[in-house]
Amino acid sequence: MILDEIVERTLSRVAMLPDVTGIPITGPPGPGRLQQAIHTAKGRNAIIAEIKYSSPSAGCIRSEGEPEELCRMMTDGGAVALSVLTEPFWFHGSTENISRVRKVSGLPVLQKDFIIDKRQIMESRMLGADAILLIAAVLGDRLPEFVRFCRMCAIEPLVELHSYNEIPLAVSSGATLIGINNRDLKTMQTNLNTTRLLSEKLDRNGITLISMSGICWPFDVRYLRKYCDAFLIGSSIMASARPEKVLEGFVFA
Repeated sequence: MILDEIVERTLSRVAMLPDVTGIPITGPPGPGRLQQAIHTAKGRNAIIAEIKYSSPSAGCIRSEGEPEELCRMMTDGGAVALSVLTEPFWFHGSTENISRVRKVSGLPVLQKDFIIDKRQIMESRMLGADAILLIAAVLGDRLPEFVRFCRMCAIEPLVELHSYNEIPLAVSSGATLIGINNRDLKTMQTNLNTTRLLSEKLDRNGITLISMSGICWPFDVRYLRKYCDAFLIGSSIMASARPEKVLEGFVFA
């Protein structure tokens, strides 16, 4: 299973990180910037645009474009925040891209990776990320501990789930920012109805929901927006010769 292979590779990356010592750093950028940006998008759809060069399901998505250039395009296109995929082997990402994007953009920055160790959270915070993805299927019962640690580090946790049985774990973790992944990480197949079905089972009071994966057309946004508060879109934007124009279509769908 591809998820197991990704996690195994991640273990080798984590082994090279320094040990977490002392008290986690606190202060700006503080928790809540991503959530706040989503809810201040008035008269348009809140789109988190993702910098992603490759994926296990699609292969190479984009072979050119520096992170800074793409960041400017996505800002011009109306993104409320930026997601930076940092996994290097399957997604051709780099943690360095976090700091590169941070230098040229004032938008909230989300790091997307396969987080399995608190050292990765510390690294993300020091690179300047505002938020970090925590995958329920990867962390399991450790999820609440990792959510708490994120908050100690003044970094906003976005908890990703895909199935009904992950809902109680996500809610009990205290997460207020939840992403519903329309992609099954076991089969790599997508189904947009996953957002609809899971959102109907969640008490959305106090929780901000983001629909993730498989969003290809403005119609998809129009269909899903009554079930969520925001959309994380990567491949369909990154594959375009004019990312900012494609993004604009989602923003004003």
